[in-house]
Amino acid sequence: MTYLVRKDFNYDFDEGILSGDMSNKLFCTFCTEDQIDSVIEQIKYNYDILYNKIFVLECSNQDEFLCTYNVDPHNVNGFLDDTILVHRKKQTNTLYTINALNELIKELNGGVLDKRFSIEWDNYRNSILLTKEQELQILETKLYRIEEIR
Repeated sequence: MTYLVRKDFNYDFDEGILSGDMSNKLFCTFCTEDQIDSVIEQIKYNYDILYNKIFVLECSNQDEFLCTYNVDPHNVNGFLDDTILVHRKKQTNTLYTINALNELIKELNGGVLDKRFSIEWDNYRNSILLTKEQELQILETKLYRIEEIR
């Protein structure tokens, strides 16, 4: 299986999660506003989308958009450019990578990574936690549109 990631957006990619259970992962493809429609078409062409929805989020503090979607894990042969795997905290609508979560814990816990450390998720409501060159990035998000897949 080949994983292609072009890092035009330069967010760190969690290499370790590729070998785990893909069924509980959420894909996140970055794009600019003028690329949204073409990225959605690429997503629809390359994957069987679960739940028939692609959520397009706008990063309010910069000119970036995210397309988030679940795919049938049995049909994944690679990643589209600028795509990462993320997790989601449903109660606060927070997306995050494991690398970013680890960096957040260290930042909040005096530099110590303690996997039992409790995160106050309300502080990260409607945002995505990422790393860029191993530095924590917190981007505020808002729903831009929902693309229904037919």
